[in-house]
Amino acid sequence: MTKHISIIAALAIGFSSCTKKFDDINTNPDKATSASSEWLATNILSSVTSSDISFNNNFRQPYTLGKYIGWTEKVSDYQYNKMVRVDFGRLLVLRDVAPMIKNATSADLKNTYDGFGHFIRAWQFFQTTMQVGDIPYSEAIQGSTGVIQAKYDTQKEVFQGILRELDQADSLLTNGVNFSGDFIYSGNVDKWRRLANSFQLYVLINLSKKTGDADLNVINKFKTVAARPLMRDFKDNFAVTYTASAGYAYPWSNTAAQLNSFLDYPVLSSYLLDPMKASGDKRVFYMAEPSPAQITAGLSAADYNAYLGIDPADELGKIVTNNNAGKACRVNKRYEQMYNAEPVGLLNYWDIQFILAEATVRGWISGTDAQTYYANGIKGHMNFVANYAPASYAHGMALDAAYIDAFPATVALTGTTENQIKQIITQKYIAGFFQNSDYNAWYENRRTGYPVFTLNTSTNLNTPASSFPLRWMYPQKELDYNAANITKALADQFNGDDNPSSAMWLLK
Repeated sequence: MTKHISIIAALAIGFSSCTKKFDDINTNPDKATSASSEWLATNILSSVTSSDISFNNNFRQPYTLGKYIGWTEKVSDYQYNKMVRVDFGRLLVLRDVAPMIKNATSADLKNTYDGFGHFIRAWQFFQTTMQVGDIPYSEAIQGSTGVIQAKYDTQKEVFQGILRELDQADSLLTNGVNFSGDFIYSGNVDKWRRLANSFQLYVLINLSKKTGDADLNVINKFKTVAARPLMRDFKDNFAVTYTASAGYAYPWSNTAAQLNSFLDYPVLSSYLLDPMKASGDKRVFYMAEPSPAQITAGLSAADYNAYLGIDPADELGKIVTNNNAGKACRVNKRYEQMYNAEPVGLLNYWDIQFILAEATVRGWISGTDAQTYYANGIKGHMNFVANYAPASYAHGMALDAAYIDAFPATVALTGTTENQIKQIITQKYIAGFFQNSDYNAWYENRRTGYPVFTLNTSTNLNTPASSFPLRWMYPQKELDYNAANITKALADQFNGDDNPSSAMWLLK
């Protein structure tokens, strides 16, 4: 027995020695053995932006669900309100947050990356809960500590956590320093702080049905955050800018940098075009190509009547027939012909101005009239379009400073509180075309009812066909591997039924 033990011990020592020699031989003394904070920050941002901005054909999905466009190739699930199962994959990148903070090379950078990390966590958890309702939060991303099957927190608890994390982001970034690894703001800590505060206003406006909840204290919280530094113009947008390189060009560009073959399929909706036509809004000329049938009939491309929108709720055959007859508008050619058509924002300056306008109309804040915020939002987007879209794509109807300054008065806020909110959301919807690719327009319709979309029971793929869906369904992997926790979450929220027509806590 002793002999056997001695042999085993000798083998163990030998294996340890061989392992050490193998590690020594295969370790590069000039290469770091752990990822730098800068590299991890870049990886985190890449993951976040790629989760929210799809490329090629998939770029259309938020805009078909948001009824900006119809799709003429085949029946589009989102166009006709068929919701699918999502996944929680966007949360996986949060595993990089802790090592990013830990590996910072100074105390100031550690605090800065900590603040940045809290913003990223808030962003990812917000996007996830907005899709389905209750989600894992307090136990999420803790597999390394043995938590494999995370419990589900209520949506209210998730929102409370998001708001706390954004407060922490503001506090840490207030005294932060510029940092590396950031391809959005080039490490400008002040811009990150402004984004964190601006995003918190977006989170709070989505709690507009919860102003009576004393735990959330939405209105007073909004007042506090609105007094902090916020985005100042479109240069502060949380946006991805594109270059003339394969994989880095504008998602729909059909250029040498990136070839796409599906650009004949989308046609623009009346929800987008009609409000601009009615108000003499020149942005219509930057977003659309004129209807071929109207041009053949003698109208000029500079005539608002040359632009015909379709209703995405119509039967596909009707849309295709109209398109084939030239009675529809395709997307402006600049999106196809420019590798850098425009930066795509996940959250933009004008969004925040419209949020402030809505909060003022609702009586949450005072000091500046709602019309001022509303006008700033419109002008902010118009200035963005004028800056990035060459006038050669405007069909002879280019935006200029005088027009931009004067336009908001032509659509001035008026009437009841409800009508003013409708006006604000309409302008936010227009400004959201090919922006806010994380389904913001659909969320706004779900929250406010604006724009008013057609409910066509003959084409609606939701069940029941007499209503619009309100959410996606939970991931199949959760049903397979976290059954007990997701079963409880479904029972607590929806009587056990993972139904897209069921209203989550946020909407009640």
